[in-house]
Amino acid sequence: MTVFPSDLKLSAVTPTESVDWAAIPSPAFVLDESRLRRNLELISYVQRESGAQIIVAFKGFSMWSAFPTLREYGISGATASSLNEARLAREEMGGEVHVYAPAYSDAEFPAILELADHLVFNSFSQWARFRPQVEAARAAGRTVHVGIRVNPEYAEVETDLYNPAGPFSRLGVTRREFRMDLMDGVDGLHFHTLCEKDSDTLERTLEVLERNFGDVLGQVKWVNFGGGHLMTREGYDIPRLIRVVRAFRERWGVHVILEPGSAFGWQTGWLVSSVLDVVHNVKDALLLDISVSAHMPDVLEMPYRPRILGAGDPPELDHHRETSEGVGGHPYIIGGTTCLAGDVVGEYVFDRALEIGDRVVFDDMIHYTMVKTTFFNGVKHPDIGILHLDGSYERVKTFGYEEFRAKLS
Repeated sequence: MTVFPSDLKLSAVTPTESVDWAAIPSPAFVLDESRLRRNLELISYVQRESGAQIIVAFKGFSMWSAFPTLREYGISGATASSLNEARLAREEMGGEVHVYAPAYSDAEFPAILELADHLVFNSFSQWARFRPQVEAARAAGRTVHVGIRVNPEYAEVETDLYNPAGPFSRLGVTRREFRMDLMDGVDGLHFHTLCEKDSDTLERTLEVLERNFGDVLGQVKWVNFGGGHLMTREGYDIPRLIRVVRAFRERWGVHVILEPGSAFGWQTGWLVSSVLDVVHNVKDALLLDISVSAHMPDVLEMPYRPRILGAGDPPELDHHRETSEGVGGHPYIIGGTTCLAGDVVGEYVFDRALEIGDRVVFDDMIHYTMVKTTFFNGVKHPDIGILHLDGSYERVKTFGYEEFRAKLS
């Protein structure tokens, strides 16, 4: 069970057993409204009890057809990492627009500045370069909050690909490179060292941050704790998060901002696919109407093994089995339809033999997965749909030739 106070009563979610998968056109990313609202109930509670401002990180969740639901729960803005995301934040999310990018270009910065309420710079050289434009905007009456991203040089991230504080990281200013003489005009700090971590990791990270940047914390008005706070995951210690954030706010007299991405979309939906063919080469393989490379790239990048509803691991991967003898079921290698030889998820065991047209449903495919898809090989991009509270399914976006064509030239 998720660790949260007894006064927080979360709503029930739609059982997967009650979903008519065959009625959903394949392939499709399907957001379950009941699961999204359950996450938002918890996030809203944390925001209220901790006193922090929680905004959504578009790099993890930017399904803008769901933004009206986010606003219902007091989500007051978004954080963007590019001009395009900043424009999406302003036009579709509303509220405050927070922007951080490792580097801003001369060509795009004026437009970003026009959109942003909070601007975080990755280095003092970038701040010095664009400071005249920021000061001109302020002189014209704009309120633009400026922050510097710092690198506490502490992280508990196991995967190097997602470790912002690893050796020789390009992200954030270390203590030895920090320029107190360039802090005029800067009113906040930003750090991001977490990746789907619990609140105990945040607590240890703050201890290092305060030890290394205590003199700076005493001069700023706000501190952005970045993302990676997976507060909607089962087992996350919610009371500790609230306690840690409250204590930091009171100790330093600052406004605290959290910008999770995964926490919003965590366990809120699926990627529905269909079997196009079954081939045999010593082992049986299912060819699905999706692509691992194009539609689930983290499976290859991290890598990780997604859960498939109604399927289990083969005996050699199932650590709950003492022996593989007598194990029944129907094993299949699961692959996509691109010509990439490695466009494969892995091997799974099903309770029955699958046939052409059967649905194969990948779990937890809304956060991060959706934002990373491509049109590689021109394979059909999955639809985007919403399973509503009343059980009805709404297809909110379908992709065709024009989207594929427009991307290339």
